[in-house]
Amino acid sequence: DTGLQAVCDMLDDCLSSHHAYIMNVVLLEDDTYEWSRPFVQEAVERAIEVDRMENEKHGLNFTLTANYNGFTTEGYNRQGCDSSTCEGVTILKNLHKNQVGCIMLGPSCTFATFQLVDQDVGFSLTIPIISAGSFGLACDFKPKLTRLLPPARKITDFFLNFNNLSLPFKDPWERVYVYKMTENFTEDCTVKKKTALLNNFSRKADVILEDTIFILLNVYNTEYYDNRTSTKGMEDVLVVTLPQRNYKAYNTSYNNTRNDYVAGYHDGALLFGKVLRERMLSRQQRSNVFLNDTPALHPFANVTFDGMGGRYVLDQYGDRDVNFSVIYTSTLTGMYETLLVYDTSTNESIMVSPNPALVWRGGTLPLDRLEEPTFDTQEITVVVLSLSVVIVTAVALIFYRKNRKERHMRKKWSHIDPHLIGPLDEKEVSLKIDDDKRKDSTYFNHRGRYDKKPVILKELQHIDGDFTESQRIELNTLLRIDYYNLTKFYGTVKFEYGVYGVFELCQRGSLRYILNDRISYPDETFLDMEFKISVMYDIAKGMSYLHSSNIQVHGRLKSTNCVVDNRMVVKITDFGCHTILKPGRDLWTAPEHLRKDGVSQKGDVYSYAIIAHEIVLRRPPFYSQFCTSKAEKLYRVQYPSATVFRPDLYFDGMSERDIELYMLITNCWDEDPERRPDFKKIESTLGKIFSNLHNQATETYMDNLIRRLQMYSKTLERLVEERTSLYKAERDRADRLNFMLLPAPVVRSLKETGRVEPELFEEVTIYFSDIVGFTTLCHYSTPMEVVDMLNDIYKNFDSILDHHDVYKVETIGDAYMVASGLPKRNGNRHAVDIAHMALDILSFMATFELQHLPGIPLWIRIGVHSGPCAAGVVGNKMPRYCLFGDTVNTASRMESTGLPLRIHVSQSTINILQRTDCQFEYEQRGETYLKGKGKEMTYWLTGVTGGKYNLPTPPTAENFQRLQQDLAEMIMSSLKRGKDGFEKRKTLSTKIRRRETNGSLQKDGLPEYFHLAVTDSPTTQL
Repeated sequence: DTGLQAVCDMLDDCLSSHHAYIMNVVLLEDDTYEWSRPFVQEAVERAIEVDRMENEKHGLNFTLTANYNGFTTEGYNRQGCDSSTCEGVTILKNLHKNQVGCIMLGPSCTFATFQLVDQDVGFSLTIPIISAGSFGLACDFKPKLTRLLPPARKITDFFLNFNNLSLPFKDPWERVYVYKMTENFTEDCTVKKKTALLNNFSRKADVILEDTIFILLNVYNTEYYDNRTSTKGMEDVLVVTLPQRNYKAYNTSYNNTRNDYVAGYHDGALLFGKVLRERMLSRQQRSNVFLNDTPALHPFANVTFDGMGGRYVLDQYGDRDVNFSVIYTSTLTGMYETLLVYDTSTNESIMVSPNPALVWRGGTLPLDRLEEPTFDTQEITVVVLSLSVVIVTAVALIFYRKNRKERHMRKKWSHIDPHLIGPLDEKEVSLKIDDDKRKDSTYFNHRGRYDKKPVILKELQHIDGDFTESQRIELNTLLRIDYYNLTKFYGTVKFEYGVYGVFELCQRGSLRYILNDRISYPDETFLDMEFKISVMYDIAKGMSYLHSSNIQVHGRLKSTNCVVDNRMVVKITDFGCHTILKPGRDLWTAPEHLRKDGVSQKGDVYSYAIIAHEIVLRRPPFYSQFCTSKAEKLYRVQYPSATVFRPDLYFDGMSERDIELYMLITNCWDEDPERRPDFKKIESTLGKIFSNLHNQATETYMDNLIRRLQMYSKTLERLVEERTSLYKAERDRADRLNFMLLPAPVVRSLKETGRVEPELFEEVTIYFSDIVGFTTLCHYSTPMEVVDMLNDIYKNFDSILDHHDVYKVETIGDAYMVASGLPKRNGNRHAVDIAHMALDILSFMATFELQHLPGIPLWIRIGVHSGPCAAGVVGNKMPRYCLFGDTVNTASRMESTGLPLRIHVSQSTINILQRTDCQFEYEQRGETYLKGKGKEMTYWLTGVTGGKYNLPTPPTAENFQRLQQDLAEMIMSSLKRGKDGFEKRKTLSTKIRRRETNGSLQKDGLPEYFHLAVTDSPTTQL
């Protein structure tokens, strides 16, 4: 045996190389187990001292040493021996890091030891192992292993001997029931577990207490000798344990821990010292064998010695032989007594008490089976027949009454109370609406909530609510349908404007909608092949249940009535009610039903194939590259030529899985209905295809779930990021637009509170201006030219406003209104900013020239006034920030009474300007009559001291009168000099000229408003 030889050689190497005779003690570090390193270490150190003194007696000068390697399992999900695989790996790592030594004490866990001693699957460890534990059968007959506590095979030998044993108080047994406790139990817990087992047996058979015996295997428990008084409930229990131990001579100080495991490792050190000592002594006598003459099969085989655990006798495999004691509770004394002793070395049982006081009937142990009672055959027959008649009669009566009640109920029908149908959420409008608002989709919503469940209401056309008997039967049948892949039908509700069916709402919408939405449901995350097969499987399951129910057939199956709920489960709707709903006649309809109206289960299979084609290719219904007309597709399906017409489905380059799926689709739309599979077959085929996607060699279900969640998370993050950036961009655009329409403080107030409180401003300055001769200019300009002219002027005005603390109130035609000092108060700066702005605008007008009327002068009048003013937002739709008060009217009068290219300023504004540090230049105009105010002193603002303004020279009153009279002729001559003929221009003046020339408007001409709105060659765009 190579393993044995390697072990013996290593012991010899340990002696010859003058090692320090190291023992590696490898145990669990956890202090919750009896064999843990903290309990064992002191005992091993004590054994080393005992061995040293024994060596001195024999004149030997060597001392054993021990290295302690603790393995902690607190960080593992499964602690203790459940993590013994990790323990074995850790042991080898620690040994190879340190000195291997001569021998190993431990481990105690079977599987950890098995990895170290097995030659086929274990690790390459050649030093001997002495273990107090490692009871499992996997560690039997290992040449490297010595077990100082009796292993499981010894207990097996005991039970085999005990079952076949024939004694005065026991007959041989052929069968027993074995129950394994999952953890260590006290006697109280054992009694509770025994009681539970008895109750279980009593329910299954006529078992009484005297017929049952429990054999408790509690080998290493010494309490039966410490307290011999039996515990209540242990009367019918035999306990198998070791004989009484004597630890008094071996006191330990670590928590005063004394048990068989501590004793085992203490005595393991003594055993190793004994074997080394005998080998050294035999070498001194120049012999290579042990004290016995023949070589042993095991380095520690057939060894006998005394230790803390008593007398040790090791068999030929190095396992300890013991005497098992069988203890019972005496009915006379109530004490634990020894019934018999089993010697594992001889495989014999020795009876200790020939006449034990046992609790069972007759003072003997029970038999292994119950005595079966005998009954008369005639009596059994009568009882069985009587019971059968009673049961059959009761069942028949129950079914009769139930069917009678169902038949009666199926003919009755009542609508749901409309008041029970509420809005889907609080923001939605109630479903009860007025007749005059019926056609307005704003007031009507087909979604609602019934019995706290979201529902959708579908109108039943041409139904007045009084259903026929056949319709009521169908509706009751539909009401009882309740399946995971079918939408639930709750009933009907009758409003004044129609009758509606109430169905379960699937809020993600139809399958057709999801297939079209590639943004929210991209192929790489949601609609990959696995998800597509899952969708097809959901539809197949729903149709399989529907075909096996009382409804039997759908008749209108298509992708628009396959709906998806929030959990991405596909459900089928619009089934049943064949007397109310007409069969479909569209791209999903089977060819046999296009030729002859009707419905069938095979027709549903054809419709399913068209839906499956939509799902797999994610294409429109019945997609064909060379045929796009719906009418043509229906015709070619209804009247096939030499080859039947079906949607495009190509097998080239497809994988084996895809080919199998494509074959299923082609079989489902076969021209012959009888060759189409039913939905049970479809469901089974899809289940096989789906299971092949989860080949355990490549990917588990959990791996697939994690992968899909990761893909979904990444896609969701990207979508959220994109949508957030779009939202921010739109929000910024909306804010910029709002700030152009309303003042910034007003916008913020509207956004925060939804309203703006009106304010009274004690002092503001208001600017008005308009274009002189604007009516004449419009008379000789096209509408687009008028718009372009005003746009050019006011865009430049707006750019000037950006350089001053002013607010543009509005423009009405050619009037331009600006205010300063509101909504943000700025002290006396409002008059200064308006004055500077008016001078800048007037300077701009000195250089501005009309694009369509070059050379024609363009004059404006400007009026400025200061005073109190009220302001606020008016209206909910297109809200405007409006100004109110006498100051606004006076400013308008200042503009209307002014002169061209002049800035007409009131006395109040001059007073404010004089209070500031700015040195404005102005001229006194004198008293001016203002409507509603009387005569007021007014001024012309002409500039700023030290400022350079290129102001135009205003015309005198006489020049202004003459130029105003000649403006029309100047415009006419300018237009005649232009490249477009004057007569070709569609302006109001040319229209009047034609009317005067022709005498009347041509009857077949276009309406006048059309001429005013059109120009042949517009030069600018608004």
